[in-house]
Amino acid sequence: MTSAAARRGISFALLLPLLLAAQPVATDSYLPALPAITRDLGPASASLTVFVLAFGFGQLPCGPLSDRFGRRPVLLVGLASYALAALGCALSSGIPMLVACRALQGFSMAAILVCARAAVRDLYPAHEGPHVMARGLTGLGVVGLLAPLMGAWTVQSAGWRWVLGGMAAYAFLLWLLCWRGFDETRADSAGPSAPKGSLREVFASASFRAWASLAAATYGGIFCFLLLSPMVYISYLGFSPAWYGWIPAGGSLVYIFSTTLCRRLLRRVGAVRAVQMGSLLSLAGPLVQALGCWLLPRTAWPLLLGHAIYCIGHGIHQPCGQAGAVGDLPHLAGRAVSWSGFAMMAVAFVVGQVAAGFVDPELSHGAWPMVVPMALAGAALVLIAYVWLPRLPLSHPRKESP
Repeated sequence: MTSAAARRGISFALLLPLLLAAQPVATDSYLPALPAITRDLGPASASLTVFVLAFGFGQLPCGPLSDRFGRRPVLLVGLASYALAALGCALSSGIPMLVACRALQGFSMAAILVCARAAVRDLYPAHEGPHVMARGLTGLGVVGLLAPLMGAWTVQSAGWRWVLGGMAAYAFLLWLLCWRGFDETRADSAGPSAPKGSLREVFASASFRAWASLAAATYGGIFCFLLLSPMVYISYLGFSPAWYGWIPAGGSLVYIFSTTLCRRLLRRVGAVRAVQMGSLLSLAGPLVQALGCWLLPRTAWPLLLGHAIYCIGHGIHQPCGQAGAVGDLPHLAGRAVSWSGFAMMAVAFVVGQVAAGFVDPELSHGAWPMVVPMALAGAALVLIAYVWLPRLPLSHPRKESP
């Protein structure tokens, strides 16, 4: 990198965790509020589903837009829309308005995360990408640790509307930081220009397909926890919203540890070996949960232990998968990031909807609808790590910008 890019990189290194944390702020702090929203407005699960759909599809246009017009304008528009959408959610008088505003928030979050991840590739060479993403995701984990606790406390002390008002305040403050501290990172950004290459080139990359599949598989498993854990712990096991808030917070604490572990593994054994080790944890965690569901139904500790083990693997897979998907495509970073992110959300949506179909009002299946998809994700991760990734051809990346 040039000295100017290096200065931007130092500033960006501070902003990256806050930008990535827009996702747990929008999801983890929202989960404890779902039962209260349901009591006041009606069934609110659609608001989470639509949010995920909007986030997934929103990445498809945001990637090419950021390639053409630059990261900075797309990011600032995304942050402003995120704040306005959260404020609209807080003022919602019914489920249709809540769902519409959450859809806008999901689309806005797509712009934020696409630009943040693409800027990593703009500023750093491919071999540094996983390390940088791991550092950023460690910061995300800190926010993810606090978000459900703050959400649960806010719901019980002030009501669910203040949770969404807090999201708006977070996005507005982050907009101010980016307005002052985020310089354009895209090369040749003097004006709009179409990047060389095409979407076909993105999917022709064997490295993109493999690493994007890894990121999608691990996120599909964790999304089933996000979607169904309120039902399991609050409705089935009888936890209060405040006590439930400690569960995703504990997962975030494990995630912080695992992203730190990921950086050490990358230095010692490399990305492929690191995700192979992580995949075994990703499978072992749901197997512990399944054993608990079979032998100790209505007992929380096997579910908690298995979730912690899965989160260790997840913290290894996410930095490697997200950075690896774009590593060979610096000239198409926005497109590669957007399609990788879309794949994550598409897998999460499909798996989540199938799993939710096994939840009935009597909760007769217990925790199985949450556990089985996580086990399938773990098995897929083992196959990707041990069968697919070792067969990738040696990459010949394009020459990095000086």
